[in-house]
Amino acid sequence: MNHLSLNENQVMIADMIRDFGAKSITPYRKEWDDKQEFPLSLIKELGKLGLMGVLVPTNYGGSGFGYFEYITAIVELAKLDPGIALSMAAHNSLCTGHIMLFGNEEQKQKYLPKLASCEWLGAWGLTEPNTGSDAANMKTVAKQDGDYFVLNGTKNFITHGVSGDVAVVIARTGEVRDSRGMTAFVVEKGTKGFRGGRVEDKLGMRTSETAELIFEDCRLHKSNVLGKVGEGFIQSMKLLEGGRISIAALSLGIAEGALEASLQYAKVRHQFDRPISDFQGISFKLAEMATELDAAKLLTFRAAAMKNEGKSVKLESAMAKYYSSEVAVKLSNEAVQIFGGYGFTKDYPVEKYYRDVKLCTIGEGTTEIQKLVIAKCILE
Repeated sequence: MNHLSLNENQVMIADMIRDFGAKSITPYRKEWDDKQEFPLSLIKELGKLGLMGVLVPTNYGGSGFGYFEYITAIVELAKLDPGIALSMAAHNSLCTGHIMLFGNEEQKQKYLPKLASCEWLGAWGLTEPNTGSDAANMKTVAKQDGDYFVLNGTKNFITHGVSGDVAVVIARTGEVRDSRGMTAFVVEKGTKGFRGGRVEDKLGMRTSETAELIFEDCRLHKSNVLGKVGEGFIQSMKLLEGGRISIAALSLGIAEGALEASLQYAKVRHQFDRPISDFQGISFKLAEMATELDAAKLLTFRAAAMKNEGKSVKLESAMAKYYSSEVAVKLSNEAVQIFGGYGFTKDYPVEKYYRDVKLCTIGEGTTEIQKLVIAKCILE
């Protein structure tokens, strides 16, 4: 990121992750990916490095950093293994972020130190089998019964649905599609009537666990409500603004990894007695890739700068997420093309980037949803 000079903390984080990754991620990533193994012990190690509570204030046991440091951490992890970076980002932005933004003091004291150290792994449940983009049409219901709420329903495509120790779940407490008819609850593993379900078998991001959350007459005390009853959906939309920056960062990491691999390969791969980087067909590809990656970085760091200043980033985070994820798909595709036949094998990292990257245009709001958000903002 030559044009965006890194601050001291960012340099320190990037160096730390590279050193850690060379020993603890790179040697194992193919095996994890092949077996679709979620390396929970590695995620716990990230907790010890302070990477699972990047934005959590130090008085709650977090690292107390801002969004620049957060982006750098995700980018560097994504270059090593996008699935690991996805798990780290989901834990930070969604579960931990929700409690940090909307929890009361007691809830923050109880959960944030355990989440920041990754003694407890976090999950966050909004999506359901029939409601992805149409989240307000959820079927998971929480009915009040005195001082308790009884939850019934299923959430799917949930990061850490099985391995998570604590989940923030959005359930309907009012009418269908009423934006004030949903409530956020914090639920601990082991609560009666709450369990993880089927683990998805995925195209990419295979080192990150994606599973169901199942609620069957799960009784939660009213002290488990985050914020006020009826605010869950509004909280979620606010939370996703920041979450989109993390998916933009995940996209940047994959795109940067794909470009770095392509540059290296194009200089050493010879055809017709010269490196393929000498051919205009390849050099122009590389030029386009570098330019689009820089544009994506600038959009993402603009959103991060505004977030650090406490400004609304509804438009900026949607633009960053939309553009960065689509660019990352394009760069990963071009990288496979530059590698040719070798790009289609598992001997080089570009094949994995190519599979992993597609999730970035889907998760935390599809490309189409980002365009809706952007259009709404610019037409107001």
